[in-house]
This record gives sequence, structure tokens and C-alpha cells, in this order.
Amino acid sequence: MGRRAAGARRCHRGGMAHPDGPAGVFDRVADTYDAVGVPWFGPIAAGLVDELAVRPGERVLDIGCGRGAALRPLALATGAAGRAVGIDLAPRMVELAARDLADLPQVDVRVGDARAPDVPYASFDVVCASLVLFFMPDPADALARWAALLAPGGRLGVSTFGPQDERWRRVDDLFLPYLPPAMLDARTSGRGGPFASDEGVEHLFAGAGLDDVRTVGRTVEAVFRDADHLVEFSWSHGQRAMWEAVPPGERDDLRARIVDLAASITTASGRLALGQQVRYTLGASPR
Repeated sequence: MGRRAAGARRCHRGGMAHPDGPAGVFDRVADTYDAVGVPWFGPIAAGLVDELAVRPGERVLDIGCGRGAALRPLALATGAAGRAVGIDLAPRMVELAARDLADLPQVDVRVGDARAPDVPYASFDVVCASLVLFFMPDPADALARWAALLAPGGRLGVSTFGPQDERWRRVDDLFLPYLPPAMLDARTSGRGGPFASDEGVEHLFAGAGLDDVRTVGRTVEAVFRDADHLVEFSWSHGQRAMWEAVPPGERDDLRARIVDLAASITTASGRLALGQQVRYTLGASPR
């Protein structure tokens, strides 16, 4: 199961520890990303888009847009009179998102670094980042840079992970012996640092100079056909970096342990569903 300790295990866009970096990891998952029959990034992004309440004609920026889970509904909300820009670090992800969103002329998808987006300051009414902030090497600095992209009165919203379903944590913890220190960092695990609480993320927003900061929570559930489907899902997004940290000769054994554990948490009716609390933090640029 998914970029993750809560973050490193269900990842969207971030700083995975891999020889060719996060862009390479997400290039390799781009063709399967959010495309293996487990609605995940879409429902999470939908909640964030709902809270941002984009209006027709607004200019929106989606940081770490992936295959467009948030970018499409953002673009539909801003309409033909608006503008929706998506940036992502992985060229293949950008290529596929641009193809998938080619029916929306107001969309512009480009390669870009979430740590310092190369777009004009104060040029967007809405900035959105779904499952991205906890991967930034310096989340406070990244958030301040994103806030600076807002026009006066503009809105910024991010999604991060709240408490994790204990059953899902048991699956994720099977990876722990193989992971390098960067994948155990409290920023991505959600078990410490600012992402351990609503107040911690709100403090980051206040530090970035944002007003009217608030938090909204939802629970999103991932439903799998069976244990094999759970393993397939875990390879289809940023958790692939965790698999790649496992020596090739030990992956079959790890897979077998995941399948056994998944079988033990499948209900008598055959339902395998794991939940995750998602935190939406929102704020506004001073007018």
C-alpha cells in the first residue's frame, strides 16, 4: 500500500531516497499511477478541491500534479475563462497528464520543482498541493514559497495524512528493516514533527504568513480485490521506491509476508479495505 510511513508509504510527489531521485521513481510508476483499479489519489484530491471552492475564471496552480487527480477538477471549476497550471518533477508523469487533460484547453502541464516553482509571484488565485508538502526537505520554506505565488486574498490548500489505520501500518511496517534513514524521517512518516498533528501543519501555514488557517478531515478507504491487488497497488505509485530499497533476492519473501498479513485482515466476507485519515489544511493570503 502507498508516495509511505503514512507519507512515505502512500506517496504522491516527494523526495524518495533512490539513486536517480524522485523524478526517476515517478517516471517508472507514471503508467500505472492511480490506474490499477484502486481509487485513491482521486478521492483524496477531490476533498481538497472541494475545500478550495474554485470559482469560474480563477487562476489555479497544482503543485505535484501527478496524472491530474486534482488538476482536472480544478480546471473544470475554473472553466474555459480560467487557467489551470500543473507542475510535476517527473517528465513521464507530465507527458501523461498533458495527454489525459488535452480536452481542457485551459490546462498547462509542465515539468517543475515543487521546492521552488518557476512561476511568477502573486499570479494565482488558488495554489493546491495534494500529498506533497511532507516530502519537501524544508516544508516551512516550501510553504512560504507557495504562499508567495498567491495574489492578495488567494487561497492555498494542502492534503497530508492524519492517523493511519493500524492494519495498514502493520503492512507498511514490513518494509521498515529495508529502508534507508531518509525514508524513516518524521516528516514523511507523520509520526512526529509538524505532520503529526493538525496544529503542527497549521503552525507551518501561519509561519508562511497565511490567514484564516483551518483544518478539515476526511477518511478515505482503499478497497482491494485481494492480497495480490494490494501488492500491485503498492508498486503503482511512490511506494515503489520502498520496494526498490529491498534487495531483489528478498522481494519474493517480503511479498509473501504481505500477502499472508493481508489475508489475516481480510473479512470473512472477503473484503479487504484499509482506511486512512486525510487532513486538509487551508489558508489565505492577506489582502
